[in-house]
Amino acid sequence: MHIQFCGADGEVTGSCHLLDTGKKKILVDCGMFQGSDFNEGKNHDYFPFDPKEVDVLLVTHAHLDHVGRIPKLIKDGFQGKIYMTKGTSELAPLIWADAFHIMEYNNRKFGYPILFSEQDIAVAKSYCKGVDYNEDVDLGEGATAIFKEAGHIFGAAFIEVSAEGKKICFSGDIGNEGVPILKDTQSMSDDVDVLLCESTYGNRVHESVDTRREIILKLIKEGVEKGGAIMIPAFSLERTQEFLYELNKLSEYDETLPDIPIFVDSPLAINATKVYKKYPEYYDAEAAELHGAGDDFLDFPQLSMTYSKRESQKINHTPGPKMIIAGAGMMNGGRILHHAIRYLSDPNSTLIIVGYQAKGTLGRKLYEGAKHVKVMRDEIDVHCTVKAIGALSAHGDQNKLLKWVGTGKKHLQKVYCVHGEPDAATTLADKIKGQYNIDAYIPKFGEIVEI
Repeated sequence: MHIQFCGADGEVTGSCHLLDTGKKKILVDCGMFQGSDFNEGKNHDYFPFDPKEVDVLLVTHAHLDHVGRIPKLIKDGFQGKIYMTKGTSELAPLIWADAFHIMEYNNRKFGYPILFSEQDIAVAKSYCKGVDYNEDVDLGEGATAIFKEAGHIFGAAFIEVSAEGKKICFSGDIGNEGVPILKDTQSMSDDVDVLLCESTYGNRVHESVDTRREIILKLIKEGVEKGGAIMIPAFSLERTQEFLYELNKLSEYDETLPDIPIFVDSPLAINATKVYKKYPEYYDAEAAELHGAGDDFLDFPQLSMTYSKRESQKINHTPGPKMIIAGAGMMNGGRILHHAIRYLSDPNSTLIIVGYQAKGTLGRKLYEGAKHVKVMRDEIDVHCTVKAIGALSAHGDQNKLLKWVGTGKKHLQKVYCVHGEPDAATTLADKIKGQYNIDAYIPKFGEIVEI
């Protein structure tokens, strides 16, 4: 039995791992690579395996870097079942449709290639089967899988696969401490042999979650004082809803939110928010209590949802101060780019970064302090204020990852640190070795290891 590392090795995007039990070929995630362009060139490369030979696909969660190449997998010949949680089975098709529309726009505007078709999306959707958390899923030939709460985004799971007398855990993405709306990350089973562990923030400790709302309010007030636009490039799944949850608390409970218009300018986020309302069983205790009391915690008086292009354009004519929450979260596509062109050069405006920014993305360049950037085809001098909030990350930091790895230390023999840039993965691997005396290793793309 062996694992082939097919993506998110030495980098954060493109998650894809192939487990070959000798009887079954089980693929875990099939995400898009993301960088300076929305549809990175690597996404068009051949898979390092034959999609026709893959028996089953397991999906940890609906973020683009974990599901974005699934329609391409279909296009290239995959015909097996796709298992994911029920929440993810509703969110993933929204992600695919949104990605297709962005690629279609970029193709029409700039001549960029399109990775897959709407027909590929339809077939992918037909292959999906939603499962419950903690449900045993029979994969055939003696292999089983169980999906456990990852606490990362709505419907996210880490997956434990049992086959040939071994248990392998695929972390997907592990959530931050105290993430609003979501339940806490479950512990691993105490008989896991091998772990593939994400290491996005393996070298970083976030700000305390206790100060999250305080930090948000401080940055908003500073932006309001400047009088310009407050731009929040946010992932449409979880980050947008998490931010709305905090704003709802500031507005309706603390009554401290400045009275400014707030726009969610993302059709994908608006559609995803509807899915959140369908699965109250996924809510943590606080969100469940608010829901039970009749509070729509993703809505408040100052909020407007701008779904259509025409509604989005009206934001331009709304005087500041105002807040705009829009995708893409890494600023490598979507409506946030149009707002960036308009407001990055404005010294009265503010950009608040609330999530991980991959290397090469516009968001990463701005996070690292770039004073001149190219947005689509426009050259922009950056004069706005740029701030970042680590406590709003949906990824667990080094302390959270170590704590979670420790839940499986009783039997764990090997950890492969994936889904992290080299320094982050190496730092986490060293910490795991030092703290738990467990062998930890950073695999390379295409590498095959025996289990």
